Amino acid sequence: MSEPEKTDVLLVGAGIMSATLCALLRLVEPNWSMTLVERLDGAAAESSDPWNNAGTGHSALCELNYTPERPDGSIDITKAVHVNEQFQVSRQFWAYAVENGVLPDVRSFLNPIPHVSFAHGAHNVDYLKRRYEALVGNPLFASMEFIGDRDEFTRRLPLMAQGRDFSDPVALNWTQDGTDVDFGSLSKQLIGFGAQQGMSTLFGHEVRNLRQGSDGTWTVKVVNRRTGATRKFNAKFVFVGAGGGALPLLQKAGIKEAKGFGGFPVGGEFLITGNPVLTAAHQAKVYGLPPLGAPPMSVPHLDTRVINGKSWLLFGPFAGWSPKFLKQGKVTDLPLSVKPNNLVSMLGVGLTEGGLLKYLISQLLLSPGARVDALREFAPDAVDSDWVLDVAGQRVQVIRKAKGKGGVLEFGTTVLSAADGSIAGLLGASPGASTAVPAMFDVMERCFPDKYRGWLPKLKEMVPSLGTELVSEPALFEKVWAHGTKVLKLDEPAGSVPATAGIGSGVGAGQSATAANA
Repeated sequence: MSEPEKTDVLLVGAGIMSATLCALLRLVEPNWSMTLVERLDGAAAESSDPWNNAGTGHSALCELNYTPERPDGSIDITKAVHVNEQFQVSRQFWAYAVENGVLPDVRSFLNPIPHVSFAHGAHNVDYLKRRYEALVGNPLFASMEFIGDRDEFTRRLPLMAQGRDFSDPVALNWTQDGTDVDFGSLSKQLIGFGAQQGMSTLFGHEVRNLRQGSDGTWTVKVVNRRTGATRKFNAKFVFVGAGGGALPLLQKAGIKEAKGFGGFPVGGEFLITGNPVLTAAHQAKVYGLPPLGAPPMSVPHLDTRVINGKSWLLFGPFAGWSPKFLKQGKVTDLPLSVKPNNLVSMLGVGLTEGGLLKYLISQLLLSPGARVDALREFAPDAVDSDWVLDVAGQRVQVIRKAKGKGGVLEFGTTVLSAADGSIAGLLGASPGASTAVPAMFDVMERCFPDKYRGWLPKLKEMVPSLGTELVSEPALFEKVWAHGTKVLKLDEPAGSVPATAGIGSGVGAGQSATAANA
């Protein structure tokens, strides 16, 4: 057999994480050889595809699960500030990438859309008021408004006001400078930059095995899914950015850092409309409170989306379930992920997450009419025929060992890396994509500690606030925010045009475009 093909860096998966790491490494080490392997026929065809996620630029402006209420009634904003700081890093890098030709088409992936928190009922309105008061004094949230007036509510959100009984108190936390992100377009542009700079890309190829040699490098077996032909690569560094497929590959690699980790797949479904009358009447991302006992990932929201230059509305998420770890995965993914080293963790979660199980069952039993009824909490006059159900991507929630509990389910993003830094991978879900840049900085610092210090001047050129908490440097925050707003064209109206087709053909057209790009 021929010798393995040598590459300095091998990236598994063509989603937002691999795409971001590809661009960052290419900018700091332009002479390194890089190879990207993707099992599907195009970039960003799984979780990063715009139809497979909510497209929220997660900066904790509207997501109420990031601002829990403490037992004494005060609002804990710790996680909200942390998530916002992470998004600021991504935003600064995107601005640098636009200025330097890495991202040639900013409006295809980023649009200004207000981020809004919504509550109704006296108790919930009181919570939203306290949330606003806790956040607005922080420089990162200083532009937030509290709206409790019926007329102003109606002016800003006419679709949500139409048919509403305002005897039930309503309130909003409104932040004008939120964003809608097409992570598919963003990923494709970043990968395109890498390819233009010499990165080899193998689509329709699947990694079947990884084995570390005595010299610390990895031999990676790759199979062409069309022909069955096998190739081997010898890589100094491997990054597994394969979404739900990351855990099985990290398990195959045999690194001890992955032992004890498990994954639980949860699907997402959204009601979608492209009716131009409706999209014109709702131009915001509006997040509500999760149903009692529901997990954080179930926060309902009614969102403006801009995909391929067209405006859409999306409502959800509704939970679906499949044992697949990827939308285009295998039904054996979950059972084959259970290993002797994570069995206790998996069983522990099964015993402690009864609430999640009950929630999933209730979601799976929802009728089409019941889904539209849930939408009517946001849009009281919603008509069933205007909306169709779209199956979004699969998310694999992280299960990790926990003393005394066996295992716990985590709702977030986890970076795993081998002690020698030769391999790393990313597990988890929201706010993942929005925090891809700081997550990949984390990978670079962990896996290339001897190089990272030398990269810092270049990295700080990309992200001026790197290593600094913007919350404690308001002048720096104002500077990078203003610069990013201008470069990213976020001071201009969203680049959308009304969807011209009816909702049935409209969503179909969007899905066809997605399939064509897959």
